[in-house]
Amino acid sequence: MEPENQSTPPDPLGQQPSEPIMLPPEPLPPEQPGFAKTLRRIFLGPKGLRAGWSVALFIALLVLFSIPLEILTSKLHLIGKRGDFTPSSAFFGELAGVISMLAAGAIVARIERRRILDYNLTGPRRTTHFFTGVGFGFLALSALVGAMYLGGWLHFGPAALSGAAILKYAAIWGCAFLLVGCFEEGTMRCFLLYTFTRGLNFWWALGIVGAICLDLVLRTKGNGAWGVYAIALLGVIPCLLLELRKAPSAGFWQAAWVTSAFFGFGHTGNNGENWIGIFAAAFIGFVFCVSVKVTGSAWWAIGCHMGWDWSETYFYGTADSGLVAQGHYLTTTTSGNPFWSGGADGPEGSLLVIGICLLLLAALLIIYGRRNPAPLPMPTAEHFAG
Repeated sequence: MEPENQSTPPDPLGQQPSEPIMLPPEPLPPEQPGFAKTLRRIFLGPKGLRAGWSVALFIALLVLFSIPLEILTSKLHLIGKRGDFTPSSAFFGELAGVISMLAAGAIVARIERRRILDYNLTGPRRTTHFFTGVGFGFLALSALVGAMYLGGWLHFGPAALSGAAILKYAAIWGCAFLLVGCFEEGTMRCFLLYTFTRGLNFWWALGIVGAICLDLVLRTKGNGAWGVYAIALLGVIPCLLLELRKAPSAGFWQAAWVTSAFFGFGHTGNNGENWIGIFAAAFIGFVFCVSVKVTGSAWWAIGCHMGWDWSETYFYGTADSGLVAQGHYLTTTTSGNPFWSGGADGPEGSLLVIGICLLLLAALLIIYGRRNPAPLPMPTAEHFAG
Protein backbone atom coordinates (compact mmCIF):
# COMPACT_ATOMS: atom_id res chain seq x y z
CA MET A 1 0.00 0.00 0.00
CA GLU A 2 1.15 3.48 -0.85
CA PRO A 3 1.32 5.85 2.03
CA GLU A 4 -1.49 8.31 2.31
CA ASN A 5 -0.81 12.03 1.71
CA GLN A 6 0.13 13.50 5.00
CA SER A 7 -1.12 16.94 5.83
CA THR A 8 0.29 19.46 8.24
CA PRO A 9 -0.94 18.68 11.64
CA PRO A 10 -3.37 21.21 13.04
CA ASP A 11 -2.11 23.79 15.45
CA PRO A 12 -2.88 22.71 18.99
CA LEU A 13 -4.57 26.08 19.59
CA GLY A 14 -6.61 25.76 16.51
CA GLN A 15 -4.66 28.43 14.54
CA GLN A 16 -3.38 28.09 11.04
CA PRO A 17 0.37 27.94 10.52
CA SER A 18 1.73 31.50 10.64
CA GLU A 19 3.62 33.11 7.78
CA PRO A 20 7.09 34.60 8.45
CA ILE A 21 6.72 38.06 9.98
CA MET A 22 8.10 40.81 7.70
CA LEU A 23 9.54 43.68 9.73
CA PRO A 24 9.48 47.15 8.17
CA PRO A 25 12.85 48.20 6.81
CA GLU A 26 14.97 50.26 9.17
CA PRO A 27 15.30 53.92 8.19
CA LEU A 28 18.54 54.69 6.45
CA PRO A 29 20.99 56.92 8.34
CA PRO A 30 21.37 60.47 7.06
CA GLU A 31 23.56 60.60 4.03
CA GLN A 32 26.84 61.82 5.41
CA PRO A 33 28.21 63.18 2.16
CA GLY A 34 25.19 65.48 1.81
CA PHE A 35 25.50 66.74 5.37
CA ALA A 36 29.20 67.36 4.92
CA LYS A 37 28.45 69.18 1.69
CA THR A 38 26.02 71.48 3.51
CA LEU A 39 28.58 72.29 6.18
CA ARG A 40 31.17 72.91 3.52
CA ARG A 41 28.82 75.30 1.74
CA ILE A 42 28.17 77.20 4.99
CA PHE A 43 31.82 77.71 5.86
CA LEU A 44 33.64 77.49 2.54
CA GLY A 45 33.25 79.22 -0.79
CA PRO A 46 35.07 78.99 -4.13
CA LYS A 47 38.07 80.78 -2.64
CA GLY A 48 38.26 79.09 0.76
CA LEU A 49 36.86 80.21 4.10
CA ARG A 50 33.98 82.60 3.54
CA ALA A 51 34.73 86.25 4.20
CA GLY A 52 32.28 86.62 7.08
CA TRP A 53 33.83 83.73 8.99
CA SER A 54 37.32 85.05 8.24
CA VAL A 55 36.51 88.46 9.70
CA ALA A 56 34.78 86.99 12.76
CA LEU A 57 37.69 84.63 13.42
CA PHE A 58 40.27 87.38 12.95
CA ILE A 59 38.53 89.76 15.36
CA ALA A 60 38.03 87.01 17.96
CA LEU A 61 41.70 86.02 17.78
CA LEU A 62 42.80 89.65 17.89
CA VAL A 63 40.87 90.20 21.12
CA LEU A 64 42.04 86.86 22.52
CA PHE A 65 45.72 87.75 22.01
CA SER A 66 45.35 91.41 22.98
CA ILE A 67 43.91 90.91 26.46
CA PRO A 68 46.82 88.95 28.02
CA LEU A 69 49.38 91.20 26.33
CA GLU A 70 47.69 94.32 27.69
CA ILE A 71 47.60 92.79 31.16
CA LEU A 72 51.28 91.83 30.89
CA THR A 73 52.44 95.27 29.74
CA SER A 74 50.38 96.88 32.48
CA LYS A 75 51.79 94.58 35.19
CA LEU A 76 55.32 95.35 33.99
CA HIS A 77 54.50 99.10 34.12
CA LEU A 78 55.37 99.46 30.44
CA ILE A 79 52.17 101.38 29.83
CA GLY A 80 50.50 103.88 32.12
CA LYS A 81 46.91 104.72 32.84
CA ARG A 82 44.44 105.25 30.04
CA GLY A 83 45.04 108.72 28.63
CA ASP A 84 48.79 108.77 29.35
CA PHE A 85 50.53 109.88 26.17
CA THR A 86 54.16 109.02 26.85
CA PRO A 87 56.66 107.39 24.46
CA SER A 88 56.71 104.22 26.59
CA SER A 89 52.92 103.88 26.74
CA ALA A 90 52.56 104.53 23.03
CA PHE A 91 55.36 102.17 21.98
CA PHE A 92 54.52 99.17 24.14
CA GLY A 93 50.77 99.61 23.75
CA GLU A 94 51.07 99.60 19.97
CA LEU A 95 53.64 96.78 20.06
CA ALA A 96 51.12 94.59 21.87
CA GLY A 97 48.56 95.45 19.20
CA VAL A 98 50.91 94.63 16.32
CA ILE A 99 51.89 91.28 17.87
CA SER A 100 48.22 90.40 18.38
CA MET A 101 47.34 91.42 14.84
CA LEU A 102 50.19 89.41 13.30
CA ALA A 103 49.31 86.33 15.35
CA ALA A 104 45.63 86.54 14.43
CA GLY A 105 46.42 87.24 10.78
CA ALA A 106 48.91 84.38 10.57
CA ILE A 107 46.37 81.86 11.90
CA VAL A 108 43.62 83.00 9.55
CA ALA A 109 46.07 83.08 6.62
CA ARG A 110 47.11 79.50 7.40
CA ILE A 111 43.47 78.39 7.45
CA GLU A 112 42.81 80.20 4.17
CA ARG A 113 46.05 78.82 2.67
CA ARG A 114 47.35 82.29 1.95
CA ARG A 115 50.49 84.20 2.81
CA ILE A 116 50.12 87.04 5.27
CA LEU A 117 51.59 89.33 2.60
CA ASP A 118 48.61 88.53 0.38
CA TYR A 119 46.53 90.92 2.48
CA ASN A 120 47.44 93.98 0.38
CA LEU A 121 51.14 93.89 1.28
CA THR A 122 52.56 92.77 -2.06
CA GLY A 123 52.89 95.01 -5.10
CA PRO A 124 55.64 96.98 -6.83
CA ARG A 125 58.05 99.52 -5.27
CA ARG A 126 56.97 98.82 -1.70
CA THR A 127 59.92 100.57 -0.06
CA THR A 128 59.55 103.60 -2.32
CA HIS A 129 55.84 103.81 -1.64
CA PHE A 130 56.39 103.58 2.12
CA PHE A 131 58.89 106.45 2.29
CA THR A 132 56.89 108.50 -0.20
CA GLY A 133 53.90 108.04 2.08
CA VAL A 134 55.93 109.23 5.08
CA GLY A 135 56.83 112.40 3.17
CA PHE A 136 53.25 113.00 2.09
CA GLY A 137 52.02 112.56 5.66
CA PHE A 138 54.52 115.10 6.98
CA LEU A 139 53.78 117.61 4.21
CA ALA A 140 50.00 117.25 4.57
CA LEU A 141 50.06 117.87 8.32
CA SER A 142 52.50 120.75 7.82
CA ALA A 143 50.13 122.32 5.30
CA LEU A 144 47.29 122.01 7.83
CA VAL A 145 49.35 123.59 10.62
CA GLY A 146 50.53 126.32 8.26
CA ALA A 147 46.98 127.18 7.21
CA MET A 148 45.88 127.38 10.84
CA TYR A 149 48.88 129.61 11.64
CA LEU A 150 48.12 131.97 8.75
CA GLY A 151 44.50 132.15 9.85
CA GLY A 152 45.48 133.07 13.40
CA TRP A 153 44.05 129.89 14.92
CA LEU A 154 47.41 128.37 15.88
CA HIS A 155 50.44 130.00 17.51
CA PHE A 156 54.00 128.72 17.97
CA GLY A 157 55.90 128.87 21.24
CA PRO A 158 59.52 128.06 22.06
CA ALA A 159 60.97 124.63 21.32
CA ALA A 160 60.41 122.16 24.16
CA LEU A 161 63.56 120.09 23.47
CA SER A 162 67.20 120.83 22.80
CA GLY A 163 70.44 118.99 22.12
CA ALA A 164 70.47 115.21 22.02
CA ALA A 165 66.91 115.03 23.34
CA ILE A 166 65.65 116.20 19.94
CA LEU A 167 67.05 113.14 18.15
CA LYS A 168 66.23 110.80 21.04
CA TYR A 169 62.53 111.60 21.12
CA ALA A 170 62.35 111.89 17.33
CA ALA A 171 63.55 108.28 17.06
CA ILE A 172 61.36 106.96 19.89
CA TRP A 173 58.22 108.59 18.54
CA GLY A 174 59.17 107.47 15.03
CA CYS A 175 59.23 103.84 16.18
CA ALA A 176 55.98 104.28 18.10
CA PHE A 177 54.13 105.76 15.12
CA LEU A 178 55.56 103.15 12.77
CA LEU A 179 53.81 100.61 15.01
CA VAL A 180 50.64 102.74 14.94
CA GLY A 181 50.70 102.75 11.14
CA CYS A 182 51.37 99.01 10.99
CA PHE A 183 48.58 98.14 13.43
CA GLU A 184 45.82 100.41 12.15
CA GLU A 185 46.60 100.00 8.46
CA GLY A 186 47.38 96.32 8.90
CA THR A 187 43.96 95.80 10.44
CA MET A 188 41.89 98.14 8.27
CA ARG A 189 43.55 98.51 4.87
CA CYS A 190 45.22 95.10 4.82
CA PHE A 191 43.17 92.31 6.39
CA LEU A 192 39.67 93.83 6.52
CA LEU A 193 39.82 95.65 3.17
CA TYR A 194 41.16 92.56 1.40
CA THR A 195 38.71 90.17 3.04
CA PHE A 196 35.62 92.34 2.67
CA THR A 197 36.49 92.94 -1.00
CA ARG A 198 36.24 89.23 -1.79
CA GLY A 199 33.02 88.65 0.14
CA LEU A 200 30.85 91.74 0.33
CA ASN A 201 27.87 92.95 -1.64
CA PHE A 202 25.96 96.21 -1.20
CA TRP A 203 23.32 94.80 1.11
CA TRP A 204 25.82 93.28 3.50
CA ALA A 205 27.83 96.50 3.41
CA LEU A 206 24.71 98.51 4.16
CA GLY A 207 23.84 96.18 7.03
CA ILE A 208 27.31 96.49 8.60
CA VAL A 209 27.41 100.29 8.29
CA GLY A 210 23.86 100.46 9.62
CA ALA A 211 24.83 98.33 12.63
CA ILE A 212 27.76 100.66 13.34
CA CYS A 213 25.45 103.68 13.25
CA LEU A 214 22.83 101.96 15.41
CA ASP A 215 25.45 101.18 18.04
CA LEU A 216 26.42 104.86 18.13
CA VAL A 217 22.79 105.94 18.40
CA LEU A 218 22.24 103.66 21.40
CA ARG A 219 25.38 104.44 23.39
CA THR A 220 27.12 107.54 22.07
CA LYS A 221 27.99 110.55 24.21
CA GLY A 222 28.69 113.90 22.59
CA ASN A 223 28.45 114.85 18.92
CA GLY A 224 31.42 112.95 17.53
CA ALA A 225 29.13 110.25 16.14
CA TRP A 226 27.87 112.63 13.45
CA GLY A 227 31.20 112.18 11.67
CA VAL A 228 30.41 108.49 11.22
CA TYR A 229 26.82 109.22 10.17
CA ALA A 230 28.13 111.60 7.49
CA ILE A 231 30.55 109.08 5.95
CA ALA A 232 27.82 106.42 6.12
CA LEU A 233 25.39 108.59 4.16
CA LEU A 234 27.98 109.66 1.60
CA GLY A 235 28.68 106.06 0.64
CA VAL A 236 25.12 104.81 0.11
CA ILE A 237 24.38 106.09 -3.40
CA PRO A 238 27.79 105.41 -5.02
CA CYS A 239 27.94 101.87 -3.64
CA LEU A 240 24.35 101.13 -4.64
CA LEU A 241 24.99 102.31 -8.21
CA LEU A 242 28.09 100.13 -8.43
CA GLU A 243 26.05 97.15 -7.23
CA LEU A 244 23.25 97.74 -9.71
CA ARG A 245 25.72 98.07 -12.57
CA LYS A 246 27.53 94.93 -11.40
CA ALA A 247 30.82 96.81 -11.71
CA PRO A 248 33.88 94.56 -11.28
CA SER A 249 35.28 96.98 -8.70
CA ALA A 250 32.07 97.14 -6.65
CA GLY A 251 33.39 94.81 -3.95
CA PHE A 252 36.47 96.95 -3.37
CA TRP A 253 34.58 100.23 -3.01
CA GLN A 254 31.94 98.69 -0.78
CA ALA A 255 34.75 97.33 1.40
CA ALA A 256 36.34 100.79 1.41
CA TRP A 257 33.02 102.27 2.60
CA VAL A 258 32.68 99.76 5.41
CA THR A 259 36.28 99.99 6.63
CA SER A 260 36.27 103.80 6.48
CA ALA A 261 33.09 104.00 8.55
CA PHE A 262 34.54 101.47 10.98
CA PHE A 263 37.80 103.46 11.20
CA GLY A 264 35.85 106.59 12.14
CA PHE A 265 33.79 104.54 14.59
CA GLY A 266 37.00 103.34 16.27
CA HIS A 267 38.00 106.95 16.98
CA THR A 268 34.77 107.84 18.78
CA GLY A 269 36.21 106.41 21.99
CA ASN A 270 39.06 108.95 22.03
CA ASN A 271 38.82 111.84 24.46
CA GLY A 272 38.42 115.28 22.94
CA GLU A 273 37.16 114.21 19.52
CA ASN A 274 34.53 116.34 17.77
CA TRP A 275 32.44 115.37 14.76
CA ILE A 276 34.90 116.97 12.33
CA GLY A 277 37.77 114.92 13.77
CA ILE A 278 35.72 111.72 13.50
CA PHE A 279 34.70 112.53 9.93
CA ALA A 280 38.33 113.34 9.09
CA ALA A 281 39.44 109.95 10.47
CA ALA A 282 36.86 108.17 8.31
CA PHE A 283 37.73 110.32 5.29
CA ILE A 284 41.47 109.74 5.59
CA GLY A 285 40.64 106.05 5.92
CA PHE A 286 38.95 106.27 2.52
CA VAL A 287 41.97 108.10 1.09
CA PHE A 288 44.17 105.25 2.34
CA CYS A 289 41.85 102.77 0.60
CA VAL A 290 42.31 104.71 -2.64
CA SER A 291 46.07 104.54 -2.12
CA VAL A 292 45.83 100.74 -1.98
CA LYS A 293 43.91 100.75 -5.24
CA VAL A 294 46.28 103.03 -7.17
CA THR A 295 49.65 101.86 -5.77
CA GLY A 296 48.89 98.15 -5.52
CA SER A 297 49.56 97.79 -1.78
CA ALA A 298 49.05 99.35 1.65
CA TRP A 299 52.66 100.51 2.08
CA TRP A 300 51.96 104.12 1.05
CA ALA A 301 49.11 104.24 3.57
CA ILE A 302 51.32 102.85 6.36
CA GLY A 303 53.99 105.46 5.64
CA CYS A 304 51.53 108.35 5.34
CA HIS A 305 49.85 107.36 8.59
CA MET A 306 53.21 107.30 10.35
CA GLY A 307 54.35 110.62 8.88
CA TRP A 308 51.10 112.39 9.75
CA ASP A 309 51.02 111.24 13.37
CA TRP A 310 54.76 111.82 13.92
CA SER A 311 54.64 115.39 12.66
CA GLU A 312 51.43 116.18 14.52
CA THR A 313 52.44 114.68 17.85
CA TYR A 314 56.22 115.00 18.04
CA PHE A 315 57.41 117.65 15.59
CA TYR A 316 54.71 120.32 16.00
CA GLY A 317 53.58 119.26 19.47
CA THR A 318 49.88 119.78 18.74
CA ALA A 319 47.05 117.91 20.40
CA ASP A 320 46.19 114.53 18.89
CA SER A 321 42.62 113.47 19.66
CA GLY A 322 42.69 115.80 22.65
CA LEU A 323 46.07 114.61 24.03
CA VAL A 324 49.45 116.36 23.99
CA ALA A 325 52.41 113.98 24.05
CA GLN A 326 55.33 114.01 26.42
CA GLY A 327 58.62 114.69 24.64
CA HIS A 328 57.47 116.83 21.69
CA TYR A 329 59.80 119.20 19.83
CA LEU A 330 57.86 122.40 19.08
CA THR A 331 55.04 123.85 21.19
CA THR A 332 51.80 125.23 19.83
CA THR A 333 48.60 126.69 21.20
CA THR A 334 45.25 127.26 19.51
CA SER A 335 42.80 130.11 19.81
CA GLY A 336 39.62 131.38 18.20
CA ASN A 337 36.59 129.56 16.92
CA PRO A 338 36.98 125.78 17.54
CA PHE A 339 35.36 125.26 14.16
CA TRP A 340 38.66 126.44 12.63
CA SER A 341 41.16 125.90 15.47
CA GLY A 342 39.99 122.38 16.28
CA GLY A 343 39.67 123.24 19.98
CA ALA A 344 40.75 120.44 22.30
CA ASP A 345 40.83 118.00 19.38
CA GLY A 346 43.81 119.74 17.78
CA PRO A 347 44.39 120.21 14.02
CA GLU A 348 42.37 117.10 13.16
CA GLY A 349 39.29 118.80 14.60
CA SER A 350 39.59 121.85 12.36
CA LEU A 351 37.38 122.13 9.31
CA LEU A 352 40.55 122.81 7.34
CA VAL A 353 41.52 119.14 7.71
CA ILE A 354 38.85 118.16 5.17
CA GLY A 355 40.54 120.33 2.56
CA ILE A 356 43.89 118.71 3.34
CA CYS A 357 42.36 115.25 2.92
CA LEU A 358 40.98 116.33 -0.45
CA LEU A 359 44.44 117.55 -1.48
CA LEU A 360 45.95 114.21 -0.47
CA LEU A 361 43.31 112.39 -2.51
CA ALA A 362 43.97 114.60 -5.53
CA ALA A 363 47.73 114.09 -5.24
CA LEU A 364 47.26 110.32 -5.15
CA LEU A 365 45.09 110.31 -8.26
CA ILE A 366 47.35 112.68 -10.18
CA ILE A 367 50.62 110.90 -9.33
CA TYR A 368 49.51 107.27 -9.31
CA GLY A 369 46.11 107.21 -10.98
CA ARG A 370 47.39 106.92 -14.55
CA ARG A 371 49.97 104.27 -13.75
CA ASN A 372 49.31 100.57 -13.99
CA PRO A 373 50.38 99.02 -10.66
CA ALA A 374 50.53 95.30 -10.19
CA PRO A 375 46.96 94.08 -9.68
CA LEU A 376 45.86 93.58 -6.11
CA PRO A 377 45.87 89.91 -5.04
CA MET A 378 42.08 89.83 -4.96
CA PRO A 379 40.29 86.55 -5.64
CA THR A 380 36.98 86.67 -7.44
CA ALA A 381 34.39 88.21 -5.14
CA GLU A 382 32.20 85.71 -3.33
CA HIS A 383 29.07 87.02 -1.67
CA PHE A 384 28.25 85.95 1.86
CA ALA A 385 25.03 84.43 0.63
CA GLY A 386 26.64 82.89 -2.44
